[in-house]
Amino acid sequence: MPLYEHVFIARQDLSNTQAEGLIEHFSTVLSDNGGKVVENEYWGVKTMAYKINKNRKGHYAFLKSDAPAAAVLEMERLMRLHDDVMRVLTIKVDKHGDGPSVQMQKRDDRERGDRDGPREGGFGGERRERPAFGDRPSFGDRPDRGERPSFGAPRR
Repeated sequence: MPLYEHVFIARQDLSNTQAEGLIEHFSTVLSDNGGKVVENEYWGVKTMAYKINKNRKGHYAFLKSDAPAAAVLEMERLMRLHDDVMRVLTIKVDKHGDGPSVQMQKRDDRERGDRDGPREGGFGGERRERPAFGDRPSFGDRPDRGERPSFGAPRR
């Protein structure tokens, strides 16, 4: 059977137990239709980048499933009809990753306090020195760019 990963966002005014109850509910929907949930994770309440249905935060949940396409379609249909679920994302994967998801790994790092060590990639490398204010080129020091094309009405 194909492997899938699902992330859904539930309303922020639910309790943690209600949000985890949604995970169990949709897991049983998959199992009733011939699939199975390999692993599930409750990521907690997170702030979203923009408001969805007047909500700034939401309960995030992650499911890894091994299910036929019909079971996944039924689960997605029920999620979209459910009033507490705001967004759903399902992707088909070749293989499930081992261990916890990246979100749970981030949470583990925060709990351990590993903020001082070097990070791979990103901004964890060495910092380069910025030039002093007097060493920066000013507008007069820039090379001439020549005649620029004008957009709009022709000049007279």
